[in-house]
Amino acid sequence: MPKASALLAVCFVSGLLGALFSNLFLWLGGEWGIIHLLGINLNRSIALPALYAPLFAGGLWGLLYFFTVAAPRNRRYWIRKSLWVALIPALVDIAYVYPQLQNQGIGGINLGMLMPGLLILSWLTWGLFTGFFARLLWGR
Repeated sequence: MPKASALLAVCFVSGLLGALFSNLFLWLGGEWGIIHLLGINLNRSIALPALYAPLFAGGLWGLLYFFTVAAPRNRRYWIRKSLWVALIPALVDIAYVYPQLQNQGIGGINLGMLMPGLLILSWLTWGLFTGFFARLLWGR
């Protein structure tokens, strides 16, 4: 397998794993009552049928991350780059998914005033783990 194809697969799998940890972050926040303490009405499930769509979406966003590390000279600062890339899906969630697809207002503000912040924090969690796993799976 050519190196570019292998790195593309690594970025997809890393994005998928990042989405898994991001969903675990949201689920644990709900289980521990932190999300409800912030006044946000969000319930996440870690049952497999509820995870399929977010995991696949995280993998697709991982493909966007591929373009930041595709060239061999750009394969430094993996986690920093993934944190910057994570702001793109966060903005998509804030500006399109929650207001247009879920009718929850800009950034899901109908779920709670701090929901946009939680979205950004959730996607930064995705970015942290995506960059970590991409670097770990790619090796030296």
